[in-house]
Amino acid sequence: MDGESEPEAELLRLSGIRKVFWSDDLETHALSDVHLEIARGEYVAIEGPSGSGKTTLLSILGLLEPPTSGEHWFQGRPVQHLSARERARIRNREIGFIFQNFNLIGDLTVYENAELPLLYRGLSSGERRERVLSALERVQMAHTVSHLPSQLSGGQQQRVAVARAVAGAPAVLLADEPTGSLDSKSGDGVMDLLDELHAAGTTICIVTHNHDYARRARRAIHLFDGRVVDDQAHSAV
Repeated sequence: MDGESEPEAELLRLSGIRKVFWSDDLETHALSDVHLEIARGEYVAIEGPSGSGKTTLLSILGLLEPPTSGEHWFQGRPVQHLSARERARIRNREIGFIFQNFNLIGDLTVYENAELPLLYRGLSSGERRERVLSALERVQMAHTVSHLPSQLSGGQQQRVAVARAVAGAPAVLLADEPTGSLDSKSGDGVMDLLDELHAAGTTICIVTHNHDYARRARRAIHLFDGRVVDDQAHSAV
C-alpha cells in the first residue's frame, strides 16, 4: 500500500514461552514453547480455534500476564521478571489495548474515558486535552466528547476505545477480538480504522476469529493447542 510504513527494529520477542494455569488439581497448558518476534511497524493477526491460546498470548505480549517460563523482551529489554508495578508502568506508557467489549466506564463521558489512562502519567491538563481531542478527531468521534457510552452505538463505542488506546502514543496496539461484539458494518469500520492507523506507522497485533479481517494484516500467526503452527506474511487484500 502506498505510504504504508515498513517494519523497522524488533519491538517484541518471545523465546520458549510457556504458560500454565492451575486450579485445584487441574493443570492447563495454555502456551507451549512459543517463539515469536514482532518488528516496529508490523500488522500481525493471531488466529486459531477457541482454546488455542490466542488471548493468553496477547496478554503476555501486553504484560498483563507473566509467562510461567521462557524469555520475553519488550523494546530490547527483558521483562519476564519485572515486578507488577514495573509492568503496569510499561503498559500505561507503551501499550494500547482494545477489547471486544470496549471496557468504557458508563458514568464517564467520552472525553473522560479517553483521558483516563493519561491521568496516571502526571501530564498537565493542557497536554491531556490536546492528546485526547487529537485522538478523538483521528477516529472521527470528536463531536461526542460530552456523550456517555450508553448514548453511542457499538461501533462508536469501539472507536472511542481505539481513541483511548492511541491517545498515549503507544509503541504497540493490541486488539483482542475488537469486532466480536459488532455487526458486520460496524466491524468493517473499526477494521478500516486499524488499517489507517497501521498505514500511519502504528504497530498492531490483533486476535480475531474472522479470517477476512485477519487477511487485512500483513502477517498471520496460527496457534493450535498453545503452539505456533504457522507464521506467514501476505499482502493486503
